[in-house]
Amino acid sequence: MARTESNMIPLGSQAPSFSLPDVVSGRTLSLKELKSERATVLMFICNHCPFVKHVQEQLVQLAKDYQPQQVSFIAINANDAEAYPDDSPEKMKEVAEELGYPFPYLFDETQETARTYQAACTPDFYVFDGEMQLVYRGQLDDSRPENGIPVTGESLRGALDRLLQGKPVPTDQKPSLGCNIKWKQ
Repeated sequence: MARTESNMIPLGSQAPSFSLPDVVSGRTLSLKELKSERATVLMFICNHCPFVKHVQEQLVQLAKDYQPQQVSFIAINANDAEAYPDDSPEKMKEVAEELGYPFPYLFDETQETARTYQAACTPDFYVFDGEMQLVYRGQLDDSRPENGIPVTGESLRGALDRLLQGKPVPTDQKPSLGCNIKWKQ
């Protein structure tokens, strides 16, 4: 497991558009139809990474807490499913249904979307405002597998709370840390 940090792309970046298949519904969904007029959280996650497994329950809770406030959540897996069969669309669907993901779980088979967003690790988080400009990128919170810190989503929740209150999101943001995205060879 290679410990990899987020790339921390510039704040204010515009969210690149995409259309990807949702492994649960089987439909191809676009950013345009999934985004929110208030806030959109884009997460690059996968099934097998211990860093993602560590936070999966909090991701579900976050979505349940913020979706009523018109915050959209979108999860994307860009890992090479041939080399990592646990990250195949079939296994993604199993995990999404087992954990009750209240958000679409999209498969980026070509890895083009992950490259466009400069995603580097799983989990990797991006928060966009109503204009789809980046206001937060980085960690969920300070918890990591085996560090003993509870998973609360504090960093991401703080950014969302400030955005929803119309306050500026602090620019001092910590990168996420996780497994590197498994790029195709």
